[in-house]
Amino acid sequence: MKIYGISGLGADKRIFDFLSLDSEITTIDWIEPNKDESIKSYSRRLSNLIDTKNEFCLIGVSFGGLIATEINKILNPKLTILISSAHTKNELRPIFRLFGKTKLIKLIPAFLFDPPRLIAKFLFGAKNNKLLNNILDDTDLNFAKWAINELINWENMTIHKNVFKINGTNDKLIPPKGNTNMVLIEKGEHFMIVDRANEVSKIVNDKLNVLQHYI
Repeated sequence: MKIYGISGLGADKRIFDFLSLDSEITTIDWIEPNKDESIKSYSRRLSNLIDTKNEFCLIGVSFGGLIATEINKILNPKLTILISSAHTKNELRPIFRLFGKTKLIKLIPAFLFDPPRLIAKFLFGAKNNKLLNNILDDTDLNFAKWAINELINWENMTIHKNVFKINGTNDKLIPPKGNTNMVLIEKGEHFMIVDRANEVSKIVNDKLNVLQHYI
């Protein structure tokens, strides 16, 4: 079964290179958001890049998990797997949603969305510092500003039965929370799709093998 991978902020589809999956994975490149575009509208446009003629699954990482959740509503894939991400707005940190209500983020210049590397390393819990730094260096800061604004103002409250989460117990950015079907990786952090790729791959493969058994 074909898998479509949606990465987190920035040009970081490289994170999927660390997975060893039994099925083909196609990464979806970000497109430029329109001015003041909502996450729902953006997800609908991005969904046009997915071939729905055959059965498929989605994997969304971090902010890409929010996009995958929105696309899940539109295309109804066989399975949507969220890694280091959230399924509903209540699974995000309350401080994110509180900041979203202030509407101040639109006043912050885009260049300030490039975090100091030591702070980024701490928040992501990254062991592969070189890759994380390369990803941050390649990030479109205007896109990052738009994405963070959409994240903190995300309104989804619908829990879908075909959504499954893989979260790390030590994730500082999006800690495990909520009623979604979930597997925890002990001491996993936000960058665990790279740093704990073997464990993540096994969980994904096991889930897909069970799914294909019933198709």
